[in-house]
Amino acid sequence: MNAPDLKSEERFLREALREARKAFREGEAPVGAVVVHKGRIIGRGRNQVELLKDATAHAEMIALTAAQAALGDWRLNECVLYVTKEPCPMCAGAMVQARVGRVVFGAPDPRGGAAGGALNLLRQPTFNHQCEVRGGVCAEECAQLLREFFLLRRRAEP
Repeated sequence: MNAPDLKSEERFLREALREARKAFREGEAPVGAVVVHKGRIIGRGRNQVELLKDATAHAEMIALTAAQAALGDWRLNECVLYVTKEPCPMCAGAMVQARVGRVVFGAPDPRGGAAGGALNLLRQPTFNHQCEVRGGVCAEECAQLLREFFLLRRRAEP
């Protein structure tokens, strides 16, 4: 993979934030993701767990599926996945299986994240593939959106 361009990373993370805001408006946990290949977005996703009644309908999974369809291949070695929150173990596992070249995330998840938070599946040395990882891009903006969503949910609970 080429050396990361920090300005591009922020720009693409902001595209993932656009997806996260859509999820927020739809009543979903506000997580968004985009997959970029050679400077072009080829997959987008946002959480749709409630809409689809599917526990696997995370933003990353939807974006990965779209990117694989766009490339006509399940291997995403030359791709970068941008996501607003540190990936969970399921999504991190899918990224490794899809051979994603690089993962850039916004808000860390020290209790449940699998990209260096609670564990690091993306850099597991015994796996057949490891992803480059960078966290903390637009972290405060990503974290604030999550805090706002869950605060509103707690207030709405009886």
